[in-house]
Amino acid sequence: MRENRIRTLWAEGKPVLNGWLHIPSMWSAEVMANQGWDSLLVDMQHGLMSMETAIQMLQAISTTDTVPLVRVNWNTPGDIMRLLDAGAYGVICPMIDNREQCEVFVGACRYPPMGYRSLGPTRARVYAGADYAEHANDTIVTLAMIETQEAFDNRDEIMSVEGLDGVFVGIGDLRLSMTGKAGFDSTDTTVTDALDAILASAREHNVKAGLFTVDPAYAVEMLSRGYEFVTVMTDSLLLGGAASNVIKSVRDGLE
Repeated sequence: MRENRIRTLWAEGKPVLNGWLHIPSMWSAEVMANQGWDSLLVDMQHGLMSMETAIQMLQAISTTDTVPLVRVNWNTPGDIMRLLDAGAYGVICPMIDNREQCEVFVGACRYPPMGYRSLGPTRARVYAGADYAEHANDTIVTLAMIETQEAFDNRDEIMSVEGLDGVFVGIGDLRLSMTGKAGFDSTDTTVTDALDAILASAREHNVKAGLFTVDPAYAVEMLSRGYEFVTVMTDSLLLGGAASNVIKSVRDGLE
């Protein structure tokens, strides 16, 4: 079975730099996949793509060595299994608030006896190899999102679920849940203390900790703190920021 470079990097003690796709386009997915990300995620929760387009975007990512990931819209086993069958090499699941929800998520990602995933890796077998079914349980990456006060309070029971590889902090929702304020890359003491506590729990349970950021400097800070899977911005933010900078440069030049 094709290796999952995320696991390889982690085994080497290296962090994973992850890209994020909101734009429903095979072409933009292919462009992003060629920029040097370790992994690239198709976001089915806040992205604008349909299931069919998401599958085509996974195909575009697969023209490179970048690891194809998905964030599912919700903890829905049928959708999780379908996207894995389509060749996703890892799944991030939003709004996991307790152990039971995490068990449902992880179980959908693992074949028996570890879980209850149905056998039928239609495209995954083509992408990953004929022995996919024999090695998928050890290869696919599972990340449960911690993004509410309830999830934070239950973080230890969530991280103790067998077969869970790590947690991914949805810092925007976590900040909103804890402080009532919207925003990312928070410097609120409440949130920064929570980030440190999540990282400490992850180390205790021997799982990985990741999070979403919208600023490269903040991403570097989080990696330096010990987070091992960090997303920096999205394709939409990168496109908008680049366009804005070009327009400003031209107008400033004319002045």
